[in-house]
Amino acid sequence: MDEKLIFEKIGSHGVRAMVAEFYRLVPDDSILGPMYPKDDMQGAEDRLFHFMMFRLGGDQTYIEQRGHPRLRARHMPFSIGEKERDRWVELMHKAMVAAEIPEDVIEALNAFFFQVADFMRNQAEGSGIDFNPRA
Repeated sequence: MDEKLIFEKIGSHGVRAMVAEFYRLVPDDSILGPMYPKDDMQGAEDRLFHFMMFRLGGDQTYIEQRGHPRLRARHMPFSIGEKERDRWVELMHKAMVAAEIPEDVIEALNAFFFQVADFMRNQAEGSGIDFNPRA
């Protein structure tokens, strides 16, 4: 993924629009909605916006405010399996389309989002295995 090229194409306004569209979809989603903080949806939206800005080379606000992303550790409290991964990727795709992100950027970000979402998984589907080391 060429982060610099993606950021040049969509800029902070594209990142903001994409993230806003995603968070417009989350509250009513039967799978993801319950995982998000009803009392801090704006905070969650801001965190994703700043993470994406950092990841795409836009600015360092995320690092300045939160330090290293530690994405897997931050998501351990949530039960994330293939169903949750797939829905997150699906809603991000819908958000990119709604935000009118260019098709080539959508293609690159879809691959990135799948990789990140798959990395967040801590449940093996149908096996009863919990990858969370919280025992």
